[in-house]
Amino acid sequence: MALSSFDIDAPRWDQSTFMGRLKHFFNITDCRTALLPDSRLDEAKALVESCRAGSVPPGTTVEQLHYAKKLYDSAFHPDTGDRMNLIGRMSFQVPGGMAITGFMLQFYRTVPAVVFWQWVNQSFNALVNYTNRNAASPITPKQIGVAYVTATSTALATAVGLNLYTKKAPPLVARWVPFVAVAAANCVNIPMMRQQEILNGIAVTDENGNKLGHSTKAAVKGITQVVVSRITMAAPGMIVLPIIMQRLEKYKFMQRITFLHGPIQVMMVGVFLIFMVPAACSLFPQRCSMAVSKLEPELRDSIRSQYGDSIQRVYFNKGL
Repeated sequence: MALSSFDIDAPRWDQSTFMGRLKHFFNITDCRTALLPDSRLDEAKALVESCRAGSVPPGTTVEQLHYAKKLYDSAFHPDTGDRMNLIGRMSFQVPGGMAITGFMLQFYRTVPAVVFWQWVNQSFNALVNYTNRNAASPITPKQIGVAYVTATSTALATAVGLNLYTKKAPPLVARWVPFVAVAAANCVNIPMMRQQEILNGIAVTDENGNKLGHSTKAAVKGITQVVVSRITMAAPGMIVLPIIMQRLEKYKFMQRITFLHGPIQVMMVGVFLIFMVPAACSLFPQRCSMAVSKLEPELRDSIRSQYGDSIQRVYFNKGL
C-alpha cells in the first residue's frame, strides 16, 4: 500500500460497534503513554500531520503510523490539536484514579478524611472534565471556578451527610458512601464544567464534517452520555471492592497488616480501572450523532431550508 494515500484519521477499528470502540480506547488509554516525554509526543504529532499532508517520511511503516496516531490521540485534543495537560488525559485515568479512589475507599470513617479525599477527587475530576471538554465552546475562568466549587460542595455535602447518616447502618453501607458522593458530584461537575456547551450549543456537522450550526440539544445529549460513562467507570471498583475488602478484613493475616489496607485497595482499584476506563469510554461513540428531527426548531428548519431532506443526521464530538 502506498503510504502517501494512507488515511491516518480513518478509524483502525469499526467505531460503530462496542468492540471496535473498546479496542480503540484500550489503545489510547494505555497508561504507558503518560510516561513519554513531550518531545516524543511532538514527534508523533509531526508524523501524523505529515501523513495528513501526504508527505510521509521515507522508510516509515504502517505500524509506525498507527503508533504515532495512538500517541497523538492519547495526548492531543481532538478539537484544537493542542497537547493536553498530563493529569487530564484519559491515559492518566488509571494511575490517577486508582490512587484517589483507593484512598477514598480506605479512609471513609472520619469526616476530616472524607472531606479531604472528596476534595482531592473533585479537583482531579474538574481538571479531567475541563481537559476533555468540547473545546469549540470556550469557558471563562469564572465559570471554571463556579463549576469547581459547586461540584466539590455537592460531593462534600453528599459524602459528609451520608457518612453521618450511616453511622448506625451496616458497615458495608458506609463503605458505599464514597461511590454515592462521586456519582452525585459527576452529575454536577461535568455539566457545570461544560456549561458553555449547554448555554450556547456545540458545533454540529454533516457526515462529511461540513459545519451546519450549533445545537444545545446535541450538547445535552453528549454531556449526558459522558456522565453515564464516568459513573460506569467508577461503579465496579467502588461497589464491588468494598464487598471484597469487608470479607478479606475478617482474616487474621489482614488484621495484622492494617497499614497495608490502603495500598492494597489502591492496587485493586487499578485492576478494575485498567478495564473499566476503556470500557466506559466505549459505551457511546466519540463522534456522536443525532437525528435532524430532534434538533431545536430553528436549526432544524435552517438545515432543511438549505439541504432539504438530504441530511437526516448531524454529528458532533461529545467529549470524554
